[in-house]
Amino acid sequence: MIGYISDNLLIPILDFFYGLVPSYGLAIVALTIVIRLALFPLSAGSIRSARRMRIAQPVMQKRQAEIKSRYANNPQKQQEELGKLMNEFGSPLSGCLPLLVQMPILFALFATLRGSPFADVPYLINLKVLPSDQIAAVEPKPFTSPRHSIFVTETNHVPVVASLPGGTKIGTGESVKINLQTLSGETFSSVLSKYDNGAKFNPVWKVTKGEDLVKVTSDGTVKALSTGDATIEGKIPGLAAKSGFLFIKALGQVGFYVDGNINWDIAILVGGFGLTLLVSQVLSGRGMPANPQQSTANKITPIMITGMFLFFPLPAGVLLYMVIANIFQALQTFLLSREALPDNLQKILDQQIAQKASPELASPNSISSDRLPFEPKSGK
Repeated sequence: MIGYISDNLLIPILDFFYGLVPSYGLAIVALTIVIRLALFPLSAGSIRSARRMRIAQPVMQKRQAEIKSRYANNPQKQQEELGKLMNEFGSPLSGCLPLLVQMPILFALFATLRGSPFADVPYLINLKVLPSDQIAAVEPKPFTSPRHSIFVTETNHVPVVASLPGGTKIGTGESVKINLQTLSGETFSSVLSKYDNGAKFNPVWKVTKGEDLVKVTSDGTVKALSTGDATIEGKIPGLAAKSGFLFIKALGQVGFYVDGNINWDIAILVGGFGLTLLVSQVLSGRGMPANPQQSTANKITPIMITGMFLFFPLPAGVLLYMVIANIFQALQTFLLSREALPDNLQKILDQQIAQKASPELASPNSISSDRLPFEPKSGK
């Protein structure tokens, strides 16, 4: 599904924007905004649900405990009352469904920006070399890798897979050729021959595991030397991997610290990601009663995630997408935090804020008393 969404939805949108403004950096920005706008109703539902549950959760937990205690010997009545409670405040799981629905699209967007044309595309083939006298007993199982859309020009791209008709198990002394081909069976080399600059997209083959077990030639032919497990990588250069945008030196550049050099553009992108994540989290608590524990978590989480991404191998183009997406998320959170709450939740929120502000002045009728704000007063 991820590949289908990428090939049939995201890449056509990318082609459209690149046709308007021939800049892959701007195309990333435009693609991110379009997808985020399309997913706005779904993500808005999740944000609204999280906001309401944050207010209602203390009351719901108390009501649930009371219902379970009161109807401990009557499971049917207990479930009926819990159902009424869910209808009154909503289910804590109601915000999960919109997230699940949009996840395939976001994963596809992430995968698109990690591949051609923004980054070099690797094809990894895990081989198992067996003794020559055992390979005859092994039933061949053809191998086909996941497909990637490879850009050979700014307006032409083809889905390419790596295949081994005889499978990934080979015998010592054998030689097999890894085929790069389109879904229709046309070899990638014949596709490249149609373009003047096609030669620069020839794959670079190397052994990434088991160099003493196998050897690979420039055309993808593997020679098995000794038994064991080995991994072959064929990497196709990304068309725009070395293209810059604003302060970014190369959209396909990976790593904050490489070969003793600091890539400051990567550092700026990661820092921007952390800052926008922090702003989004702060805005999510706008208008809520003070919560020291939550406030501390909101400050620590962006720092931890930012530190992780400094050393996580993500191309600059993906980091650019993450910053733009966070900015959009922060704006969305700001707008939704200004929405009016249902009357019952607004009453609870007002009392929570008043209690946090002056706990010593909390009235006997406040939310901290045994009687909840929506329960009738005692006749005593």
